[in-house]
This record gives sequence, C-alpha cells and structure tokens, in this order.
Amino acid sequence: MTETPGITLACFGLIGTLVTDDGALELAFAEAIATQGVVSGTSAYARAMAQVHRSRGQAPADILRDVFPENLPRAQAAHLAFDRSLAAAVGRRSITPIAGAEKALTELAEAGCRICVITSLPRRELTGLLRATRWRDLITAALSAEDVPRGCPFPDLALTAMLRAGVGDVRETAVIHATAAGVECGRRAGASLVVGVESGPHPASRLRAAGAAQVIHSVAELPAVLGGALGHATVPLQAPPSLRGSH
Repeated sequence: MTETPGITLACFGLIGTLVTDDGALELAFAEAIATQGVVSGTSAYARAMAQVHRSRGQAPADILRDVFPENLPRAQAAHLAFDRSLAAAVGRRSITPIAGAEKALTELAEAGCRICVITSLPRRELTGLLRATRWRDLITAALSAEDVPRGCPFPDLALTAMLRAGVGDVRETAVIHATAAGVECGRRAGASLVVGVESGPHPASRLRAAGAAQVIHSVAELPAVLGGALGHATVPLQAPPSLRGSH
C-alpha cells in the first residue's frame, strides 16, 4: 500500500484569503462597467455586479466577458478600464493582512512547507501588494492569471505553482482560497487538501459546493488544520524573482 505524501506546498489566494477585501476589486469592476454606460441604480447594473460577485476569483477579463457576453469590444474596453481603476485603488489604499496570516505563513515555512500565492489580479498589483507585506522571504512563488494560459477555475495556476516549487506529486499540495473559483482550481489540479476560507466573498456553502474538503473562518486556523499532514521540502525556500531585492 502506497503511503500518502505529506503536504510540502501550500497555495494561497490573496485578497480575502491573506489580505482583507476592502472593496477595491468591487469598486474597480463597478467603475469599469460604468464606462460602458451601465451605471449604479439600474437593473442592468445590479445584474452585472451580481455576475461579478458570482465569478470572483476568475480572471477579470473572463468576468467582464460574462458581463458583456454579446459584445467582445465592450468587454475588452471594460477590462482596460478595470486595470486603470484597480491600479489607482491599490495605490490609494494601505494593505491590511488578515489577522494571524503572517503567523500562519511563518509556522508553515518553519515546518518546511513551501508557500505560493495564486491570484486573478494583474501581475503589477500582485507584486505591489506583496511588497507592501513583510512576507517576501516566506514565499516561494507568486503567480497571477497572466502567468498561465487559463486562470481559475481551471487548474493551471495550482499546477504551475507545483512545477515552480519542484513538487513531485500533486498530493503534496494544499490549496487555500476564499473564492469558489480558487477552490475549484485546487480540486481540478488534484491537490490532496482544498480548504475554503470564509473571510472572502463566497459563503461556506458555495465553497463546499465548489469542492472544499474543509472550510475555516480564517487562514489563521490553517496550521492546526494541516497538523501532522505537513511534509518537508527538499528545496530551500526563496523569494520569487519579481520580489527579490524589494523592500
């Protein structure tokens, strides 16, 4: 009987999972949709924002194509507006980690577990957010939807994280995410443990329906959830190239 390997890689979502969701993403989507004449207070706006909320965790371009399914040029124009709005919003805000997130990441790293961040955010915002935290030396890899052919809910982000981290077996991976799309990404990638986190946009019922084996209130609970399931990484931890030398 083959022994199940221990967890040597933990892949985390970012906004709602490791840092608080302060509404910057929702605002960026609202402003992007408004550039296409869909404004607050209308039924069309309510439908569009409901679609945004359902699809959180997917790449913004994919979400906006679903908002404007009959008009690709409008979706593309909205996506350009989204990028501008999000960059401005991130620049105006201070980054607030989820309470206990840094302690959880530190405990996992000290136990020999590699850490990867996977997100639908553009690479520019991902790098900026991580630079604003004190986690640079804890993270093995940080991946955006721009780094893979397909973002969540497809498995590409989690599988690419496994390759970047040198994981030899998909069963060595845990995926921790606050959106249904992120949870589905982990399930499709074959991760041995997929954990939903209630600190993001989707409730526990939605996370479980997407395939979360466990749902926790906060990422601070994760070390206790993993417990004796942790294995030991054979490659030393290092910061991703985009973050090295940043302060």
